[in-house]
Amino acid sequence: MIKLFLRVALAAAFLSAVADRFGYWPPDVSVWGSWEAFLDYTALINPWVPSAMIGGIAILATVAEVVLALLLLVGYRTKWAAQASALLLLLFGLAMAFTTGIKSALDYNVFTAAAAAFAVAAMDPRSGELDLWLAGRS
Repeated sequence: MIKLFLRVALAAAFLSAVADRFGYWPPDVSVWGSWEAFLDYTALINPWVPSAMIGGIAILATVAEVVLALLLLVGYRTKWAAQASALLLLLFGLAMAFTTGIKSALDYNVFTAAAAAFAVAAMDPRSGELDLWLAGRS
């Protein structure tokens, strides 16, 4: 049950962040609120990246978050999805820490989420995971 909770929580966080950058959250609770604001933030935490590449990085991060969220929700390639999620979150947290300060990464619990993803990767397959059902069929 703990693994399922962690998978759903991580997936929900990824999907919430994606929804925010497309303006699906009300302005009073939104972090970015628009794709343009997300691009500005992406540029802020990636100052070493040429400005021409910021859009591509933002798209890549968004696609990765959606794909990883879906994989975690259904429990397909769970270990890989959790490891990739942990790495993505760790890179995001480090970028935040080095550019905007450690407090922002801690306040947004980015390292906590990365640790949760690493924990999911370390756990054995459980019921409710597509991986377990597929393993039983082979």
